[in-house]
Amino acid sequence: MRRINIGLLGCGTVGTGVARILLERKALIRARVGAELVLKNIADIEVDRDRGLNLSPGVMVADAWPVVEDPSIDIIVEMIGGDRIARELMLRAIENGKHVVTANKALLALHGNTIFKAAAEKGVDLAFEASCGGCMPIIKTLRESLVSDRIHAMTGILNGTCNFILTKILQDKSPFADALAQAQAEGYAEADPTLDIEGIDTAHKLAILTALAYGMEINFKDIYTEGISRITPLDIQFADQFGYKIKLLAIGKEKDGKVESRVHPTMIPADNLLSHVDGTLNALRVSGDAVGDIVLNGRGAGMMPTGNAVVGDIVDIARNMMTGAVGRIPLLSYQPDSIRKLPVLPMEEIETQYYFRFSVLDQPGVLAAIAGILGKNRISLRSVHQKGRKNEGPVPIVMFTHMAREKDVNTALKEIANLNVVADQPMLIRIEDENGE
Repeated sequence: MRRINIGLLGCGTVGTGVARILLERKALIRARVGAELVLKNIADIEVDRDRGLNLSPGVMVADAWPVVEDPSIDIIVEMIGGDRIARELMLRAIENGKHVVTANKALLALHGNTIFKAAAEKGVDLAFEASCGGCMPIIKTLRESLVSDRIHAMTGILNGTCNFILTKILQDKSPFADALAQAQAEGYAEADPTLDIEGIDTAHKLAILTALAYGMEINFKDIYTEGISRITPLDIQFADQFGYKIKLLAIGKEKDGKVESRVHPTMIPADNLLSHVDGTLNALRVSGDAVGDIVLNGRGAGMMPTGNAVVGDIVDIARNMMTGAVGRIPLLSYQPDSIRKLPVLPMEEIETQYYFRFSVLDQPGVLAAIAGILGKNRISLRSVHQKGRKNEGPVPIVMFTHMAREKDVNTALKEIANLNVVADQPMLIRIEDENGE
């Protein structure tokens, strides 16, 4: 039986999951693949840490470079993370003719164009299913299942940490800081949660997905990215009251050769399937010509769910090697000579619906002044809601708009914020509601 040797770089949480699956389910994988997948080396600087793995002597090593230089290793699995040493090791492995599996969305979002080009020129496979949604088969769906379909739009919840926090704010009416602290206590958020709560992690994933869906170069730098740190229990309560849920959404749309690519808190109707995706779950809704709407959902992170996706990539590559079919599926879904530089629509040109919340002094003429500024900037209101005074302080005014242009909205809100009767910065949350008009 053919033996395919694997070198695993990095043995943290997900790397340990990958190793455990390869070791504990060796017979199952052998029966399904028809080859012996052998974990020849694991490289990690913490060689003596107990990971609960039953390893033979010499498998665990401290230095990753000899692993990528070993001519007997067929597949390199990069689980180091970051975008410096991981990039150097990955490019060296490709140069040595090795196939590569990674879950490193930041690396692919920032340097993917270079890495994918190197892999294509060398004729090796590069698999990355686990980079965009843990165990959800998003990459396989876009590259294979929807190969003949024209994708119009993708909207997704792609960060379990943010989804957990927003769920907690809704269910427990917790302030953002308390919900974040709970996410950290339960291991869903890092000590420094910036990449998650500011939307950067989600934007990394969206950069990869838009490239796959629309045949464009990976373009992370032009994605509008806004996190959830300003979301309050009050806004979530208002959303719920008017039939909406607030989610951090990744939104990718293509129209007339231009792509919308944005990440921000978004109100969606309560009957939207994504509104029921709570806790640490992820989901992606894909809208295509032939299939209509499909929704994938599942665990977006975690040792075993993500490890399972990584092993799935290893198996795909092993099968390609055994049948002489390496390169059968283009790495970025499109043939390299068909990948284009599509422009990303500037955020100020986006048109959508909006939720506004203004904290104002309860005086005559305030509502008329705000509505006048909005009207002057071509912003039409769908509904207005004013809460009565409970004390002598400011009161909230909530407004929902029809379709409006982001540039006009920003201009209007700046003028409104300067009114003497406005007590705080206006709150803006964009709305994705197909039936809202």
